[in-house]
Amino acid sequence: MSGKPKKTESPQDPQSFEQSLHRLEEIVETIEGGKQSLDEVMKMYEEGIRLSRACLEHLSQAEVKLKRLTKDIEGNFELFDEKAPE
Repeated sequence: MSGKPKKTESPQDPQSFEQSLHRLEEIVETIEGGKQSLDEVMKMYEEGIRLSRACLEHLSQAEVKLKRLTKDIEGNFELFDEKAPE
């Protein structure tokens, strides 16, 4: 083992969608390489599951924001504020 501490992901340490996706891609490449022990693969798999859930959450939040966009009669998009009375 090297003396470097491993970087761990935690809910208290949120990453951007791009960072999570990049790390997920690294995990997939490493696992597909087939040079890791079963224990290491299982740890990476669990991290991958957490990251994929984080990515899905980011995408869900983006989808909600997009659904709040409305088009006016002139074809311009506006952000629809659900709390504002119309």
